[in-house]
Amino acid sequence: MRSVRKLLIVLALSLLTLASCRSSGEFGSEPEQLIDRSRMSFQSMMTDSQYPGLIDLASRARAIIIVPNLMRAGFFIGGRGGNAVMLVRDDEGKWSNPAFYTLGGLGFGLQFGGQTSEVVITVMTERGLNAIIDRQVTLGGDAGLAVGELGKGVNASTGIGLKSDLYAFARSEGLFVGVSIEGSVIYPRHTLNQEIYGQSATPRGILTDRTVTSSSQAVNSLVEAMP
Repeated sequence: MRSVRKLLIVLALSLLTLASCRSSGEFGSEPEQLIDRSRMSFQSMMTDSQYPGLIDLASRARAIIIVPNLMRAGFFIGGRGGNAVMLVRDDEGKWSNPAFYTLGGLGFGLQFGGQTSEVVITVMTERGLNAIIDRQVTLGGDAGLAVGELGKGVNASTGIGLKSDLYAFARSEGLFVGVSIEGSVIYPRHTLNQEIYGQSATPRGILTDRTVTSSSQAVNSLVEAMP
């Protein structure tokens, strides 16, 4: 049963993430398009007064994951999926270049409709970062991570005690109400990382070791947009 569920998750993710790859075409390559969409989503949510908790947590986060287009669809069996980027802040407060990931999951039960969301996840702990950085994990599951999900109007400095490893903020349109990343799978997109940074690129090399670089304008613009 577990293997069947994993197969269904992979199939659902493949379909949903392919659909989420569409872009405005301002940049030529798929990775650069994803980076540019991530920058626009992040800047838009950071300046949205409805998300004061995001502004507070992002300024203190160890890492930030941006999913500019998380797609969710359901007809009894529902799936959610989208490509993402993650950036890591070092001890001096400097942000890394973005590495590429996919976020998605599968749900069962009575569910109909569709939804698209912009999602920003703040990674608050070293444990959270190390669990995600270079392997496939299930959030709130086999990674043993505590995941907090915050809605509109929540001020992080007064509304929560910062006890979770990750906090997710979502801005959604569609028939579903709310977005949950609990139980979602996140894993590196090695092909996208290698397309931007070269064949030797790894998530850890990009994010923490910083042994690879890129001259991409899209990469530089996203790094400059970080708090």
